[in-house]
Amino acid sequence: MTTDQIILFTLFGGVFVLLLWGRYRYDIVAFSALLLGVVLGVVPVDQAFSGFGHSATLVVALVLVVSAGLVRSGAVFLITRTLVDSSRALGGHIALMGGIGGLLSAFMNNVAALALLMPVDIQTARKAGRSPGLSLMPLSFATILGGMATLIGTPPNIIIAAIREESLGAPFQMFDFAPVGGLTAIVGLIFVALVGWRLIPQRADAVAQVADLGDYIAELTVPEGSKQIGKRVEELYEDAEKADVAVIGLIRDGKRRYGASRYTVLQAGDALVLEARPDALDEFRTALSLAFSDEKRETLLKADGEGLEVIEAVVPQESRLNGRTAQAVGLAWRQRSILLGISRQGRQIRDQVRKTQVQAGDILLLLVPRNTGPDVLEWLGLLPLADRGLAVTENSKTWLAIGLFGAAVLAASLGLIYLPVALGLVVVAYVLTKTLPIQELYTHIEWPVVVLLGSMIPLGAALETSGGTQLIARGLVDLTQGWPAWAILTVLMIVTMTLSDVLNNTATAIVAAPIGIRMAQELGVKPDPFLMAVAIAASSAFLTPIGHKNNTLVLGPGGYRFGDYWRMGLPLEILVVAVSIPLILIFWPL
Repeated sequence: MTTDQIILFTLFGGVFVLLLWGRYRYDIVAFSALLLGVVLGVVPVDQAFSGFGHSATLVVALVLVVSAGLVRSGAVFLITRTLVDSSRALGGHIALMGGIGGLLSAFMNNVAALALLMPVDIQTARKAGRSPGLSLMPLSFATILGGMATLIGTPPNIIIAAIREESLGAPFQMFDFAPVGGLTAIVGLIFVALVGWRLIPQRADAVAQVADLGDYIAELTVPEGSKQIGKRVEELYEDAEKADVAVIGLIRDGKRRYGASRYTVLQAGDALVLEARPDALDEFRTALSLAFSDEKRETLLKADGEGLEVIEAVVPQESRLNGRTAQAVGLAWRQRSILLGISRQGRQIRDQVRKTQVQAGDILLLLVPRNTGPDVLEWLGLLPLADRGLAVTENSKTWLAIGLFGAAVLAASLGLIYLPVALGLVVVAYVLTKTLPIQELYTHIEWPVVVLLGSMIPLGAALETSGGTQLIARGLVDLTQGWPAWAILTVLMIVTMTLSDVLNNTATAIVAAPIGIRMAQELGVKPDPFLMAVAIAASSAFLTPIGHKNNTLVLGPGGYRFGDYWRMGLPLEILVVAVSIPLILIFWPL
C-alpha cells in the first residue's frame, strides 16, 4: 500500500469507529476527517469542498424541501384521510399503511414520508386500543423499502447514480431502480404485512412515548360555495371521526344552538363547534375545505401574502386577556390575529370562542401572520408553549403542488431536464405560489446530512484516485475467486448491508459504490449489476435502530429496545438478498 492509501484507510477507519461510538455527531466526524485529509495532503485543496456542490448533495437537499411543500399543501391528506380506518385488522392496517408509506417514499424522501405517516399510525393505534409498537416498526421498514424504487426515494440511490455518471459517463435515470428495487420492495412489504409484525416482541410497557397534545374547543366556518352546504351536521361525523375530531355544536348568526344540532342543515356562515387537537383540527379543515372561525378576519390575515402560522400559549394572571374576551381586547383588528381554540382542563365552553371570557390557566390556540407570533404573545402577555411545529395546511394549493412535482418527475424521467434543475424549479415554484413559505425554505433541509455528504464525497474520490477502492475490490475478487456471479454479488451485498446496519447509509454508499465498480472491472463484466447490488444493500438497514434514521424515529414512540429490530430485520434482510440477486441478474445481466 502507498502512503496515501494508508492515510485514507486510517481516516475512513477512524470515521467508522467514531460513528459506531456515537459520541460525536456524524457531520462533525465527517467534516473533521475531510479537513484532516486536506492537511495531510491526500485530498487536493481545490477539491476539498467540491462535495458541497455535488449533484447528489443538491438533490438530497432539494428533495427535503419538495417533501415539505407536498406536506404543507395537504397532498398527503388526500391519501390518509380516505384510506386509514382504525377498525381494520392489524395485518390489514399494516399492509395499507405500509403500501402508502412505500408509495410516498418512492417519490419523496423516505424520512419525510415516515414523519408524515407516524402521527397517523399512532393515532390509529390509540383509537384501536393497541400499542403503536406493533405497527410503527413495520411502517418504518416499509418506507425504507419504498425508497429503493426510484432515484429520489433514498440518498444512496442518488449517490450511486452520481458516481455512475462520474465513472461511466451517464447516471441512472429516475426509474432505472424500479425493476429491482420496486419488486424487492413489494416482496418485502408482503413479508412485513403478513409475517414480520408478528415477530415484534409484545410487552406491557410498549406504549407510545408521545406527549398528549390536549384537546381544544374550536370553531370552523362553512364558507360560501362550500360542498357542505345543504348537508346535515351528522353527515360530517364520519369525516370528523377519521380526523379524530368531535363535533359538539353549531353556531348560527352568532348564537350557539341548543345541543349538538346533529339534524340541522348547514348554511353558509355556520360555525361548527369542535373538540380536537391542533393537528386534527387542521386535518378536518383541509378534508372538508372549511374556513377558520372568522372568515372575514382570515382574509385580512392573508392580505399581506406572508402566510399564517399557529401558536400555542398559556394565559397567566397578569395577561391582558385574563377575564376578558378576544373580541373585547380587539385581538383581530389590533394584532391581526384569530383565537382558534381554548383548552380549559376538560371544562365546557358555551359561547363563541372569540366571545368566551378567557381565564388564567387556559391554553390558547392562535392563528397569526407569519413571524409575528412573539409580538402578539408579548402584547397579550401570554407564555408560549414549546414549539411543536404546528402548520397551516394550504389546501387550496394541493393539486398545484402535485402537478408541479409530477411534471418535474416526468420531465426528468424523459431526459428533458437535469433532475437537480427540475427539483430546483419545483422549489422556486412552491415559494412563488406561497405553497411553502420562504421563511421555511431552509428549515426543512437536514443540514447535518448535507455536511456529511459534502465531506464524504471528496474523501471517497480521494480513495478512488489513490487506488484504494481498487485494492479493496481486488481483495474481494481474490476472496471469491472461481465463484459464480450470483455468489460474488451476494458477498458484496452482505458486506455493504452489514456496514449500512451500523453506519449511515449515505456514507456506506459513498464507500461501497466505487468498490462495486472496481470489482466489475477486475472480473471483466458490466458494473451496473454491482451498483444495483450496492444500492439495494445500502438501503437495507433493518437490524438496528441506528442504521437508518427511520428506525431511530420510531424507537421512542414504539417503546422498542435496541435488540428488537433484528427479530423482524434479519429475516427481512435475508429475503431482500434472496429476491434481489436473481432480479439483478435478470434486469441487469453481467
